Amino acid sequence: MKIFLDSANIEQIRQAKALGAIEGVTTNPSLLAKEKGDWKKIVRQICKEIEGPVSVEVIATESAAMLAEARDLVKIAPNIVIKVPITIEGLKTIKELHERGIETNATLVFSANQALLAAKAGATFVSPFIGRLDDVGQDGMQIIQDLVTIFRNYELSTQILAASIRHSSHFHQAALIGADAITIPLDVLLGLTKHPLTDIGLAKFLADWAKK
Repeated sequence: MKIFLDSANIEQIRQAKALGAIEGVTTNPSLLAKEKGDWKKIVRQICKEIEGPVSVEVIATESAAMLAEARDLVKIAPNIVIKVPITIEGLKTIKELHERGIETNATLVFSANQALLAAKAGATFVSPFIGRLDDVGQDGMQIIQDLVTIFRNYELSTQILAASIRHSSHFHQAALIGADAITIPLDVLLGLTKHPLTDIGLAKFLADWAKK
């Protein structure tokens, strides 16, 4: 399973990169809005830090305007992936970008039906929002399970990118089910390293060594 960092913060990205754990980055308008400075310069810097895919979302809601934005975004760096919301206009955009050889990430996916339509349109990634489904009383991980089955049934090449990850259990379940990739915030990534028995074991080893 590929691991992406869900962040637009350069220092967070560098911190995660130093762990050797991330293979890409996902951003969204909210994350970029939190950062100071010109957003295009920030995106360009992220793309220099990370060799893998960097998802950047269009702001427009109509296909023609989405396509115009996408044309500008791909000029920033060769590893840009165009993030497109899963709407009717978004599907038109994904199809057109796919035909032009431009990679896309279908975002705001909340059902297997939406994801399947995005895959048929040629999306490189589909991003089901696990945490937000959990928030409204649904089992967010069920969509990952459904998509793994559906995409295997029809040998679809679109990658399942688990998103809106809130905790380490989400990470573990996505890996167990077979998601192709997952995007997580830095705090969740750092939390994956922790286990109380590791801390206890390390403390004992150091205490024993101190007695030597």
